[in-house]
Amino acid sequence: MPGLWWSATNGEHVGFESWLEREHVMLLDFDPAVVAFSSQPFWLLWHDGKRLRRHAPDFFARLHDGTGLVVDVRADDQIPAADAEVFEVTARACASVGWAFRRVGNPDPVLTANVRWLAGNRHPRCSDSAVAALLVQAFAQPAPLLEGVQAVGDPIAVLPVAYHLLWTRVLRADLGTALLGRSSLISTAGGTS
Repeated sequence: MPGLWWSATNGEHVGFESWLEREHVMLLDFDPAVVAFSSQPFWLLWHDGKRLRRHAPDFFARLHDGTGLVVDVRADDQIPAADAEVFEVTARACASVGWAFRRVGNPDPVLTANVRWLAGNRHPRCSDSAVAALLVQAFAQPAPLLEGVQAVGDPIAVLPVAYHLLWTRVLRADLGTALLGRSSLISTAGGTS
């Protein structure tokens, strides 16, 4: 199931070749350590003693600290020995140039569902500086999502801005333990929740 993901990080589309890759593109886009990323960034060629081999990793990410991260996506239960060898060669090649390598499988379903929900409001058009300022005030102390949103105005108009602020990490919530809902505790990024 190939497709394109509009990346808020890059401001352009990034390709993916499966639903699992799409989930990881979304998580890369949401990761505050990632400043840019691309799909199938290069070919790695090597000779295994019998024949010439090649591999195009799934993603390359440039991180905030200037380092690189190469990501290969494969479900944990779908790695035959030949692919495990490819990932090992890729890890060694990345280490030789100072990049990190990560082979990822199925992401945490709760985090993925929450990030997928927030992704619907990742585009800058979901931002409204006046509403955002009021939301930051409303969540200066941790409060349930709907309570803070209603303190600012009509939830139909305010929720997309709140979700955008959660995407951009201006606001924060625990996205890894429960699905985001009306009673999820929300705080400013500097606050505690």
